[in-house]
Amino acid sequence: MKENSKNELDYIRRYEAAGFTDQFQIVDDQLQNIKSKNKYNPQDVTILKEHRYEGMTNPSDMSLLYVIETTDGSKGTLLASYGANADNSIHNFMNLIPEDNVRDDFMLPPDHKD
Repeated sequence: MKENSKNELDYIRRYEAAGFTDQFQIVDDQLQNIKSKNKYNPQDVTILKEHRYEGMTNPSDMSLLYVIETTDGSKGTLLASYGANADNSIHNFMNLIPEDNVRDDFMLPPDHKD
């Protein structure tokens, strides 16, 4: 599957179907599970995969989908934007995750449309 052939929502739906159902946000310099309100420090987070997307009308508008697992077993996604509207708190947090916790090797099961 080509990275540009799917948009962010297509990937989020596929990850949800694979059990990555939690959504995350950054609150007070910590990753927070939106539903459970549990908060995590960078060492408590593993990035399993990253997907990058260019803007449809402006290639400098980019977004990044993080596929995340935490030490307590929460699994889900976090969507971050790059460019003029970027939330720097997300990128600052992600840069603090230990290198050993960044894998980027998770393989999403094939989509029947691929």
